[in-house]
Amino acid sequence: MIQRNSNLQVRESSTSMFRVLDVLVLVLSFWTVMTLYGVSFSKDYLLLLIASLLVFSYTAQSVQLYQPLRLNLFTQQFLWLFFVLSLTSLLIILILFLTKEAHNYSRLVLAVWYVVSLVGLVGWRLLYRKIKQRCYAQGHHLRKVAVVGMTSTGRKLFNEVQKHPELGFKCIGFFDDRDVKRLEGDTNQLIGTVAQAIEMAQRNEIDSVYICLPLSAEKRIAEMIHALGDTTIDVYMVPNFLLNNLMQGNVGRVGGLDTISVFESPISGMKDFYKRTFDIVFSSCALIGLSPILLGIAVAIKLNSKGPVLFRQDRYGLDGKRIGVYKFRSMSVMDNDSVVKQATKNDSRITKVGGFLRKTSLDELPQFFNVLMGDMSVVGPRPHAVAHNEEYRKRVDYYMLRHKVRPGITGWAQINGWRGETDTLEKMEKRVEYDLDYIRHWTIWFDIKIIFWTLFKGFVNKNAY
Repeated sequence: MIQRNSNLQVRESSTSMFRVLDVLVLVLSFWTVMTLYGVSFSKDYLLLLIASLLVFSYTAQSVQLYQPLRLNLFTQQFLWLFFVLSLTSLLIILILFLTKEAHNYSRLVLAVWYVVSLVGLVGWRLLYRKIKQRCYAQGHHLRKVAVVGMTSTGRKLFNEVQKHPELGFKCIGFFDDRDVKRLEGDTNQLIGTVAQAIEMAQRNEIDSVYICLPLSAEKRIAEMIHALGDTTIDVYMVPNFLLNNLMQGNVGRVGGLDTISVFESPISGMKDFYKRTFDIVFSSCALIGLSPILLGIAVAIKLNSKGPVLFRQDRYGLDGKRIGVYKFRSMSVMDNDSVVKQATKNDSRITKVGGFLRKTSLDELPQFFNVLMGDMSVVGPRPHAVAHNEEYRKRVDYYMLRHKVRPGITGWAQINGWRGETDTLEKMEKRVEYDLDYIRHWTIWFDIKIIFWTLFKGFVNKNAY
């Protein structure tokens, strides 16, 4: 316990140091740019600096920028850093614009400060990474890792450690009680039994043990954890079940009892706030910018066929609650019953204007109003008709988990080609697979990436009729 507490203190002190370094870089960059352009350090600029530091620190903490750097890949660190600094700059500029104080500041100084700050923040991280890599290459500060269980999960973990030396881990090998004949693949890395791994842990010859056994081996896992409780090493569990099926593996507490979330939306708290803010800003801009196109489509629908311009269909939204999703009417009928027939190729119900709208996905533009109202998001799993939900929830595993987030106008499945008619079970299974993958790995950057690719892949698709 003493060793574990000291490890936590080291990690906390390291992240505190990272925060201080970032603040120092921002302050020094500001002072350097001010001096370079001969701008006096007035009260206005001091307030600007303080506000920027507060916004940056708050945003960085919200996106967990200061997780232990050992566990983060550098590209991920850079992307998050770029996002935090850019968001900070945009918010500060927006505040200056709304308060009509922008004229008191040099736009050139602000622009150069952003660039110099980004270079400085990335620079010290690169230096830190190079120093760490040199230490690891020389065998210093490496954490010796033992993998218990030569399973598919264990092999994946081993491969990840081998693939990313910057993590600072050295996997000494596998420990498994099964006979070699029962193990699949190359067994050269098998170096002993579970009992031998425990003995090495007791002698402090390893730093961490990763238990990669299925939950069906509950008794063996319990015995192993009990034995490892007599050591000071870090112990982690990576069972197959959790690896494949957890949506959000957070540890929580109910009173004095620990819990692990199995099916919980990762987009909650501040993350939900960021996503909702992004949705409001993006949908508002989209509706304003597309207003001439929206008006033109409405006129074309009215001239082409009888009936309303908009069609409202019941769908399942966040947490499986019913919402009304708006679309431009593209058919001569408006199905919203317990049985809904999907559009097929050369469907006689589709009007001439409707065919073009569906091919180009322009019929879905009114859903930006759903986004503004909070029923939908710009990016998320596409909402299906209620009748289709009730059908496929019984046939596709984990189907309803796609409703743990707001449905979207575009999504990860759509830009990967899984849109349009789902005339086979396999097509729906692939769509759900991509939807759940999106939910598990959601970030604001992921949303931006999907929106970007939608411009090239999401509007026109051969499967859309």
